[in-house]
Amino acid sequence: MGFDERMLNGMSVLTAIVDGGSFAAAGESLDMSQSGVSRAVARLESRLGVRLFDRTTRSVSLTDEGRRLYERIVPLLAGLEEAAGDVAEGAAAVRGRLRVSVDPYFSRLILGPQLGAFLAAHPQLQLELLTRDRLGDIVADGFDMAVRFHEPVASSLVARHLLATRILTVAAPSYLRRHGTPATPKELETGDHVCIQYRDPLTGRPFDWEFHRGRRITTVATRGQLTVNDVGTQHSVCLAGHGIAQVMAWGVEPFLRSGKLVQILPEWADERFSLYALYPSRHHLPMKCRAFLDFVVGVVERMDDAAQAGN
Repeated sequence: MGFDERMLNGMSVLTAIVDGGSFAAAGESLDMSQSGVSRAVARLESRLGVRLFDRTTRSVSLTDEGRRLYERIVPLLAGLEEAAGDVAEGAAAVRGRLRVSVDPYFSRLILGPQLGAFLAAHPQLQLELLTRDRLGDIVADGFDMAVRFHEPVASSLVARHLLATRILTVAAPSYLRRHGTPATPKELETGDHVCIQYRDPLTGRPFDWEFHRGRRITTVATRGQLTVNDVGTQHSVCLAGHGIAQVMAWGVEPFLRSGKLVQILPEWADERFSLYALYPSRHHLPMKCRAFLDFVVGVVERMDDAAQAGN
């Protein structure tokens, strides 16, 4: 089986179908008729001897063989596209479409306010920033990279550690007036305190409440009726005085400075929660990905410097 232009065209059509979500969307992006898209897929399937898509009247999805092929060819096609562009323009440039999966909290609180300057610096770039509480499969879902909290699970993705934020235990003054201030983590198990649970997107269960003091770690079986999966909701419920919450230091510093929230058990606040950039393993990261990664690194470094100056 030889590799020729028709096979390359078929692979380009395959990626357009996955990125667009349908044969019709692929045809629109490639300026092809839907029947032309179908013929290109049929030729590729015939050449390879496998079925690449499961098709119904309402949906189209990759088969296992199609998924494996897609994961292999996406970085190759991206490399070809960038190489051709570099030759044509005589220099590397940040251009094209960049799809990034981002943690919702990081996107809203930290990244969003900074995006205008990044986009102004790269006018040839089309950025799609999509927030998700789960990483998913970024290659199969058509993402170029992801920015997520949480220790990454073992995979073929490159994981670059960006920063670690402290985990604080906080409550509103009104809550502490009603329930008192716990002196030890174990007091949270007595039933005298209400704890706002936060759902771990990886497991679907509430995060364990851990208290770190140097190398010593105490896990507490906390109690509370409410479990949330959105940091904004968690903050608002805590600010209203309903209960105690464990939160990332990022985003609550203004509430602590104003006295709207109070840190409790500060001597047990050595836990850190890390932020990672994740992208497919490649020898040469595309310029658009490298530019966005440099931008994110700059944002978190400036935030960290500001936090250190405020301490």
